[in-house]
Amino acid sequence: MHLPMDNYKFYKTGDEWFVDLPEYLEKGGSHADLQMVEGADEMLEIMSDGQKRVMVKISNTRFDDADLLVLKEKCELPKGGGIYLMKEFEGKKIDLKLWLCKVIDFVFGEIPTQLFVKREKH
Repeated sequence: MHLPMDNYKFYKTGDEWFVDLPEYLEKGGSHADLQMVEGADEMLEIMSDGQKRVMVKISNTRFDDADLLVLKEKCELPKGGGIYLMKEFEGKKIDLKLWLCKVIDFVFGEIPTQLFVKREKH
């Protein structure tokens, strides 16, 4: 399990976004689980600003300049994970619903009721 706040690298292959999480694969997780879909890919398109990689700080506790994702629905297995709403990104209204799969449970040990995210500038 990760610390409550960490930086995560996301990368785009073709039209598909993935999170770089080797420790999940080492524990027997599937690479397919690391694909960002159902709105999470749209969030990364916005955050990446046309690039094929983006680093995102993610925490289940508030930190400075973070954008908020609020859990709207916890998904039962086999789907797992949760559906979140991201109202704003860097001060711009986006009202984006996105699904974060069961990997979020691996990262935090639970499905957090809220997540805080911030694009890391290079």
